[in-house]
Amino acid sequence: MSETLLEIKNVTKIYGGTGFFRKSRMTVALQDFNLTIAAKPATITTIAGESGSGKTTLANLVLGFIRPTSGQIFYKGVDVSTMDRRQLMEYRREVQAVFQDPYAVYNPFYRVKHIFDLVIKNFQLARSKAEARAMIEEALNVVGLRGEEVLEKYPHQLSGGQRQRMMVARAYMLKPRLIVADEPVSMVDASLRAMILDIMLRLRDQHNISFLYITHDLSTAYQIGDRIHLLYQGSVAERGPTVQVIENPKHPYVQLLIDSIPVPDPNIKWGGEEVSTLDDEQMRTSITSGCRFYGRCRYRMDHCLEKAPPLYPVGEAGHEAACYLYAPERETVR
Repeated sequence: MSETLLEIKNVTKIYGGTGFFRKSRMTVALQDFNLTIAAKPATITTIAGESGSGKTTLANLVLGFIRPTSGQIFYKGVDVSTMDRRQLMEYRREVQAVFQDPYAVYNPFYRVKHIFDLVIKNFQLARSKAEARAMIEEALNVVGLRGEEVLEKYPHQLSGGQRQRMMVARAYMLKPRLIVADEPVSMVDASLRAMILDIMLRLRDQHNISFLYITHDLSTAYQIGDRIHLLYQGSVAERGPTVQVIENPKHPYVQLLIDSIPVPDPNIKWGGEEVSTLDDEQMRTSITSGCRFYGRCRYRMDHCLEKAPPLYPVGEAGHEAACYLYAPERETVR
């Protein structure tokens, strides 16, 4: 049995519910989420879904920026919430992040080499300036950059692609086991997007670095993802091998997502018709009752509104969908 690198068990994150003067509306950002990433071989696990589906909430939970309302996150078998100072420092070194906006992470008053200097200082990676420079150059070479061309520049003097590649290099310099990449290519053009995706593949294959790749772009998920979890309003709608899920979607929401991808053929109708009778926000504030996709689903049944469906097997290699269409007949009979 393969060693587990990261395990997320029944994690729920709820915002709101209490206020100083009055009770505020409760929002279920993520509900009963489960995920396991093995230590070897390295993989790219995609978390996909429309805006507001809980993708970034999951990233913030894994990175330790916020705490789950319930559930646990384990790294190498240790609950992150119970880690001591030494364990937490190791966790922060081995679980790195690449964010969506490659400009917001830089301090515009410093030259870009500052982001590398901070990492080397905080994690005590080098004993001399020469050793530090060699580490920086090695990291830059991995992403196709050279120190003499970029390090002495200010952030505004670099292109978006250069800034983002430098963030990948900064993460790589720490020799992480896992990189949480939150929409890393959404703000760069198509040619640079392909380059960054190729870097991610090389880091996976040549350096055994796994990725938690968060995106709304199913085309890039299809290109590089090993497995995919598709979220809708904080709940998993479907999960499994990326190619299998995208080529043969089972959940009505995932089918709708796939249909929304335009095909370069004017004779092929783009998208499908939606059904909507319930307010999405009404379902979002519910913790226990009903399938969250009920209001938009053309196959909805009375049973769907009574209890949220669990994940049912719909294919090979762990392909599952949270839909009563795939439940054994006895479970759908009241």
